[in-house]
Amino acid sequence: MDAVFRALADPSRRGLLDRLRERNGQSLRELCGGLDMARQSVTKHLAVLEAAGLVTTSRRGREKLHFLNAAPINDIAERWIDRYHRGHAEALADLKRTLEDDAMTDTEFVYVTYIKTTPEKLWQALTDPAFTRRYWGVGHLSDWKVGSKMLSQATADGECKDLDQVVFESEPGRCLSYTWHTYQPEHAELFGWSEERLAELQKEPRTRVRFEIEPDGDAVKLTVVHEGFVPGSEMLRAASGRRPESGGWPQLLANLKTLLETGEVLYPAGV
Repeated sequence: MDAVFRALADPSRRGLLDRLRERNGQSLRELCGGLDMARQSVTKHLAVLEAAGLVTTSRRGREKLHFLNAAPINDIAERWIDRYHRGHAEALADLKRTLEDDAMTDTEFVYVTYIKTTPEKLWQALTDPAFTRRYWGVGHLSDWKVGSKMLSQATADGECKDLDQVVFESEPGRCLSYTWHTYQPEHAELFGWSEERLAELQKEPRTRVRFEIEPDGDAVKLTVVHEGFVPGSEMLRAASGRRPESGGWPQLLANLKTLLETGEVLYPAGV
């Protein structure tokens, strides 16, 4: 956390994070645009932010794109805001965003966390239905071969649901990618949508999630990339945890991390 606080202490670095919050996934050239700062200075600031885990990068062709990573800030909130007060803080933050923010234009969500485990155990946690049911609230069933379906099962002896999810990438201990589900009736119930609203949202193109696993000393770096959202997507709001009714990826990955490191979960699975 010392590195995070040092990185956030500089107003120029906070400005770069603000630019990534407004539009995630920018190249160095894009981040330098309109700034009264030399390219070399921007590069140094980004290096500090990346070392603190506040920025992560990904190669797309010949370009290196930069993404805001909220995990370290979320860890600070987990340390100093207990669950009871966290709910109030999130509700107030969501209200503030609703009053102040313009329509979302993000089409991608990136989250990085470090877990004290092994790539093999993390892979098991992502693919074993008995494991996913503990922190996710649903079992994921597949042979995890490229092109195979991924089914969902709420309980060990429950009905298997086909949500039209397909495996795109599967390298045990390294990378897993599959189609994300579309909006379901339970989402309409949770968020208060009418049948007409649900039918309209279900017309959105399907998104895709990718888990990238990298050894990092005695820990593992897990990067989650959820991409393919349309601007203003309700699915993105839910997945990123920007809706108070849904903890999204930040809460789910906090559950995964805690389960692997302590054997317990922070939040009731599926909430």
